[in-house]
Amino acid sequence: MAEEIAGDEALPPPLPPSAGEASSSTSTSAHTSAGSSKPPLRTTKPGVKRLVLTASVLLSFLLGLPFLLKSTEIHRSPLPSDAITALAHRLHSNPPSFPCGLHAVFLRSGSGPSDASVATVLEQAISAQFQLLPAASTAGNVSVSVTVESAGGCSSSSSIGSRWECGVVTTADLVLGDEVFDELLHSALGSGGGDGSRVYTVVVVETDDAERMRLVIGKHRHAWLVGKVDEANAVSFIGKVFVKYFMNGGIEEGEAGIGKSEFMPVGSDGNVVLSFSLLNADPSDWVYDWEFEKVGERMLNPVIEALRPIAEINIESQVLYHTPKSSYSHSDDKLGGNVLSMGDIPFFVNSNEWHLDTSISATGRSKVLQFVVYVPSAKECPLYLQLPDGGLSKTNAFISPMWGGVLIWNPPDCLHGSENTHGTRKKMSSQELMETLEIFIGQLRQLFGLKPSYLSQDMGMPTKFVVSEKGFTEWELDLLYRHHACSNLLSCLTTLESLSSLVHSLPRMIVMDEIGRQVELSLEAANLAQRNATLGISDSSAASATRARALAEDAFFHPSIMSISYASIEHYFAIYMPFFAPVSLHVLLAAIKELKRYRAERAKYSAYLASRASSS
Repeated sequence: MAEEIAGDEALPPPLPPSAGEASSSTSTSAHTSAGSSKPPLRTTKPGVKRLVLTASVLLSFLLGLPFLLKSTEIHRSPLPSDAITALAHRLHSNPPSFPCGLHAVFLRSGSGPSDASVATVLEQAISAQFQLLPAASTAGNVSVSVTVESAGGCSSSSSIGSRWECGVVTTADLVLGDEVFDELLHSALGSGGGDGSRVYTVVVVETDDAERMRLVIGKHRHAWLVGKVDEANAVSFIGKVFVKYFMNGGIEEGEAGIGKSEFMPVGSDGNVVLSFSLLNADPSDWVYDWEFEKVGERMLNPVIEALRPIAEINIESQVLYHTPKSSYSHSDDKLGGNVLSMGDIPFFVNSNEWHLDTSISATGRSKVLQFVVYVPSAKECPLYLQLPDGGLSKTNAFISPMWGGVLIWNPPDCLHGSENTHGTRKKMSSQELMETLEIFIGQLRQLFGLKPSYLSQDMGMPTKFVVSEKGFTEWELDLLYRHHACSNLLSCLTTLESLSSLVHSLPRMIVMDEIGRQVELSLEAANLAQRNATLGISDSSAASATRARALAEDAFFHPSIMSISYASIEHYFAIYMPFFAPVSLHVLLAAIKELKRYRAERAKYSAYLASRASSS
């Protein structure tokens, strides 16, 4: 059955050729077969429509390639790697150190010599004394000046300008008390040099009483030695006081404390939350409450302001019930109560029953320090903490490094008998709360690496330390500022180097503009902290170093970094090649094939034109 295709026409059957035509056809066929090795000539010029169409398709793919690359491009804000490397070189080649000054004042009761030569000799002796003493890790160059004042006159060494005004403070002012004398020295000398560096003063007050020598360390940056002492011993005492206390905070060699890297109770973002909890072990015996907002915050506000350059501190409080301890105590009739040994302290905190971690102020990488007041039940009250030597702890408290501190508070009811106190509700008095907070401030000092107190300190003579209402003296704060500035600068550098290395190791890693900006701000703060350190401005240096570390940590832990899984360039091609490679390859092959066909047809036409030209 014959089928007719639309658009095609049926051709009539060919007629049989005649004899002449057959002869001609036979001749032509022979001629064609003889010349079949040559390609047939093209008598018309080849068209370019197919070539243009194929090229336009290929061109559309090539024009779309930049849009594809742009749409799949990874945004990478440039990080200042050169600046990070320069900061690392400066910190490693020249570690941060804080220059300071030492001003020694000799108040002589008699009319001895007081010319400039005497002051110069004493200055040289004190400077030589520093060569024999261990230097502090954060101390820089120490500028020494000496003032000698007596009835015969007043003179100072010429190497450095002295802020001492002759006659402002005399030996007669000692009768006013150590606290008043400390304030007189502070008003007369101030606390720093003209360039912002810290200047520490040691005053030698000569008296005729050789047997009642004593040393007083003030709450500012002053100390004074009272008694009859010769110049050699006075020079030795001045050097020891300056290095041991003003530079090292009374921490002996090999003793744990600040500068030994054990204590850094500050979050990486520079925030600290002090959480105070009052725990009632058994509310069926008694329930105690406190007015922490009225008393506690008033006592702690000066502490917060003093520590602001190194930490942003928030305070919160709570009262919990049904909070038994995990360790066991035993009764001791000799001590008159239940005793908890030092070996049981690690098991005292009951993490299953003490729901302390309820802070709403601690966000991100903030550090929470827990301070717990534990009120024992009636059956274990009074509860005492026994020291390894068998004696009882005076504070009845202990600390846990990087966690906080615990105070065992025995209420007055258990000392008077607890049989008539069933279910009573009472409040801690203001005096009891203030005494409790004083112990907690001492624990906070320990957590920051300082001594809780200096009662056991002496320099071979009676030694007194004037207590500051801020919980930290100015020379202790200088020590904290120096230590935290150095530590935060090194931590900032480590974080920035880790971030730079991470970005370079992952070419497909997204680096937001905010990350680059945070890195730049961190470097600016770090450079500012280093400049302030060279000037000896410890508080500004500590504040800038804390900000530099916080910005570096924010950049490293940015959400855009933490929430994306980065793939290699091979994985990138593996995703897009199955979509675009087959089509692109066919279009490219078609374009090459069409170009070859066009060139072949063009060659045929050129040959035809050449043959016509030769025949004519």
